[in-house]
Amino acid sequence: MKTKLNIVLIQADLVWENPKQNRLNFTKKIEGLDEGVDLIILPEMFSSGFTMNASAVSETMSGPTVLWMQAMALKRDTAIMGSIVITEDNQFYNRLLFVEPSGKISYYDKRHTFTLVGEDKIYTAGNKKIILNYKGWKICPLICYDLRFPVWARNTEDYDVLIYVANWPKPRVSAWDALLKARAIENMCYCIGVNRVGLDGVQSEYSGHSAVYDVLGNEITAITPFEEQVESVTLEKRHIEAYRNKLKFLNDRDSFIVH
Repeated sequence: MKTKLNIVLIQADLVWENPKQNRLNFTKKIEGLDEGVDLIILPEMFSSGFTMNASAVSETMSGPTVLWMQAMALKRDTAIMGSIVITEDNQFYNRLLFVEPSGKISYYDKRHTFTLVGEDKIYTAGNKKIILNYKGWKICPLICYDLRFPVWARNTEDYDVLIYVANWPKPRVSAWDALLKARAIENMCYCIGVNRVGLDGVQSEYSGHSAVYDVLGNEITAITPFEEQVESVTLEKRHIEAYRNKLKFLNDRDSFIVH
């Protein structure tokens, strides 16, 4: 078990509906990283941008982007995560992939599809929350709009890290900031949000605001809004354990079942 986890957040602009170019762009960023990284986090739909034109960019689980993630994870000896458009059984999914250096793939399908722009009409919603066990850390991966639904994220599994990958637009970024902080505090965990920057193909603007919050809701990163940025941060297990043991807030959480 690692007592520290070295994480890299990649806040990037995305080339609209162009998986090949996005893979090339991320390759350059990843190859420039120092050694000793445990996990690299990419934005939501990092190969295409948040598109409803799923048929134009969708891939299978053995497609080029999944193979690229496996190759980069092996080459850099690090896990890589981010969501892409996957087609499976004649359905489309906004699927977050967690790829380990061994090639092992775990995935989470976005539970809360974004009805405001009709994501629910194009993509099939997931129905399973997953907890990843990686290097002795328990990680809960979620996607963008999931951030607005605290019951789905509630820390009933005693996970250590909550991660959101997103294409969260500039006009509502104050909600992004507030909710990331709230999720960290209420779940007594590190909470990480990785958002994109730039303008997409339907003229939505993204300001980034990628961040890491600690158990007390303190932001421990200083990522510049609106700019592409690669940020490294070290998470410490002792920080989580110290405050959970001292404050014991999770002992008072409510019991419930999500249907």
